[in-house]
Amino acid sequence: RLYWIANKIVEMTIEMYREPKKMVEDISALGLRYVGYAIPTELFAPFVSGAVEVVRTMTSNEHAEDAFRWSLTLISKILVRTILEGSTIVMMAINTNHEKALKKAISVSPRGKRAMELLNIVVGTQSISPLYWSVESGSLNSARAMINDLLTIRADRDNYYYGCDELFTRHPEVIQRFCADAAVLLPNLLDGLIWRSRLAVRAQRRVNYYVKHLIQDGDGKFNHALEWLVEGQDQKIICHPAVVLFSDLVWGGVASRYFFLGRCYFVLTLIIFIVSQSIFQHLDGGNNDQGQRIATFLCRIFIYLGSMGQIFFNQAKRLAADCKSKSFVSLGCIKVPEYLTDMQNLGSLALMVILLLMCTQEPVFYCAAEFGADGDLFTQDCPSVLDPPTRKHAYTALSMFAMLLYWALLIDLTVFSMRISAYTLVCGRVLSEVGLFLGGMLFLIVAFSSSIGALKHKIKDFADIPKGALSLLEIALGMFPTDHFEQIQKQVPVLIAVSLFVIIVIIFLLNLLVAQLNGAYQAIYNDMVGFARLNRGSIIVSTLHGVSAKRWDRFLAALKLDERLEFNEGDVGLAGGIQVLEPSNANPTTVDAIRRFGGSTSPTMPWPQENDTGNDEDDKIERLEKVILRATKKMGGSGSKRGGGSSSMGSGGWASGSAGSGGSAGVEEE
Repeated sequence: RLYWIANKIVEMTIEMYREPKKMVEDISALGLRYVGYAIPTELFAPFVSGAVEVVRTMTSNEHAEDAFRWSLTLISKILVRTILEGSTIVMMAINTNHEKALKKAISVSPRGKRAMELLNIVVGTQSISPLYWSVESGSLNSARAMINDLLTIRADRDNYYYGCDELFTRHPEVIQRFCADAAVLLPNLLDGLIWRSRLAVRAQRRVNYYVKHLIQDGDGKFNHALEWLVEGQDQKIICHPAVVLFSDLVWGGVASRYFFLGRCYFVLTLIIFIVSQSIFQHLDGGNNDQGQRIATFLCRIFIYLGSMGQIFFNQAKRLAADCKSKSFVSLGCIKVPEYLTDMQNLGSLALMVILLLMCTQEPVFYCAAEFGADGDLFTQDCPSVLDPPTRKHAYTALSMFAMLLYWALLIDLTVFSMRISAYTLVCGRVLSEVGLFLGGMLFLIVAFSSSIGALKHKIKDFADIPKGALSLLEIALGMFPTDHFEQIQKQVPVLIAVSLFVIIVIIFLLNLLVAQLNGAYQAIYNDMVGFARLNRGSIIVSTLHGVSAKRWDRFLAALKLDERLEFNEGDVGLAGGIQVLEPSNANPTTVDAIRRFGGSTSPTMPWPQENDTGNDEDDKIERLEKVILRATKKMGGSGSKRGGGSSSMGSGGWASGSAGSGGSAGVEEE
């Protein structure tokens, strides 16, 4: 590491002559990094002298030595200037990682520039964000204090001051940054976007949600905040009232309509598939006339071209996108495209494959050569299909699986109801417990069927292992014929084995499954709404890519985000939000969230000193320390008086001196 630093210094001294302008910018950026590390500037001069001394021992060329000295001295001066100009009281307070130090440092800032001093420090052409630096350095207490200060509404007699616009203008990607590096700060950030009135009128309370910068970016397009929150997969944050409000606004105003229209075509293909596969073939007892056969053929052609073709196009487009971006996921030793990790895309691929297999086994195609033989146009019952009958059986089996996949792919329509969507997700989450039960039951069926097969008996239902396994499965599912139990009762060893199987599977495993499902449901009950909202959020993000700019602009105009909202009646406040009414008992508020100050209204004046409530945990500990030190001082003084008269050997004096020194230390520390 030290060799690398030495080589880098030599390179910088040379580059200073080649590209001085670029080097000044790079060195200024490096100096701003040193501001955060609190590097003492008095170390630069000795370092330059030491480096020059080393170079002097390596060369006798005085011009090279002077050139190195001049270049390195210039670099050190640029660094010192950058550090001195960038070492604001805010940056120094960040290094302490203490909220009180940060509040004290920012309290002297002019009210008009208070927000930017927390967000931007400029030295020359370079800048650094104190907020981001506090996150990078792990000073999360300072970062939390900065967020709370920025999103506190303050007011004088003329203006309201609120740092929301400055925060999202300086850092439009702040949600993404917090999701990746400081998720614990997201609740503070989102809480700061909500204002609640402490006054209730007719059991209703005004609430302002300042979510403009969560809905739109600086160019008026859809903000990526929801996408970043969905990628974070935090089911708690996605249920925050501010996130719920703006996501529901986007869903109800734009996304739901476009999503439903996009799924209408899929619903249409499902209806046509049901008609062609499950309705037409059973009309008139299966004796279809020529009109019904023509309708069946047209429906199937539409499915092969319109449904399978569309799925193929979508799959190819997603595959090409993943290949272009090299987005692959390793499943063991196999790499698959990332889009297949989504169950909806995987189900669509499976449906496409099954429809392709159905097309290869289509009976109408095999009977095409015999259409003119007996006048049955588009018939499905010809010798080529019926002999052997396995082709038609395979086609009907594939049709059944395709029908199930069609219905399974409609599950995403549950997103229209959070309650139904949450229930569906819960069912998916507890399937692993059902899988464990089925695995255990399969193991027991194989074990008991092979064990019964080793017995000598004459029961046909357990003649071999496959028949025994099938009979045990029927017993477990309650499908075994009751009259066959009479034969089992006559064979005592078989009866014992079957009885033991029933006790283990039906009594033990089945009740264990109920307990597992109950436990799993209780474990994820509190999070199921969050998972449902994450699912809706991902659908909103994917749907809005197809929304036209004109439709989006109409939606933003309907929200009227540029109009100023009232705080209370007649108190016109800030723009950029949505006002709603909530029940007064939902979130009781007894303190005015707006901090109002009298006196001067000049933007160059700092805010008056705020009264500290003293309820902070650090304040409590500090007060406790003072009380202990004060008590120690008093105890030391009284001990000195008693000890001085009770011992002639000086032990009292020693105790007095010890206590006195402890008391004086306590006084100095206090």
